[in-house]
Amino acid sequence: MKMPWLYRVGRFILGPFFMWYYNPKVINKEVLNTEGPVLIVGNHKHLYDQCMTIVVSKRFVKYMAKIEYFQDWKTRWFFKGVGCIPVNRSIKDTAATKAALEHLNKGGAIGLFPEGTRNKTDKFLLDFKFGTVSMASKTGATIIPFGITGDYKFRSKNLTIRYGKPFKIGKMTLEEANTKLYNEVKKLMEENLKEEKNKK
Repeated sequence: MKMPWLYRVGRFILGPFFMWYYNPKVINKEVLNTEGPVLIVGNHKHLYDQCMTIVVSKRFVKYMAKIEYFQDWKTRWFFKGVGCIPVNRSIKDTAATKAALEHLNKGGAIGLFPEGTRNKTDKFLLDFKFGTVSMASKTGATIIPFGITGDYKFRSKNLTIRYGKPFKIGKMTLEEANTKLYNEVKKLMEENLKEEKNKK
């Protein structure tokens, strides 16, 4: 799957700077080498969450991002340049879903945040929408969960992304699969926090 030029630039030139500046701890990144169609999904706390996976994965990960990013000149260039799929969250955006399914059916990788938006609440993790498990069911894609915790600060001491064990939906219902995905992401976030607490 051919990478857009800005994606390549970001990965190979800006990527090392991103890793040095924010100093994230990346755990189990080897699961990102899973072949075939994959959905890489986890919690959403910051605009740069997608950058974490883009930088550490060797695959081209096409992200779905809210259409507002494409309507603002300050962010449009970046989201278009790295190949993101715009999503209109005010409607059932069938065009966005179709584009993602086509990418998966070609064996591609899609990045998603099942919470649907950045979590700016006091809740540990927002409820998950069914888009991820629905696409996995339709394409047979493997789901790779992740959990991000910590702060995006210069030389952060606690920023961590932990990837979990890949899984397929198989014979699970969408409800069962969505519950499993939610619990996996929650567990990964809790493992990050537990590890951080044990360091103190």
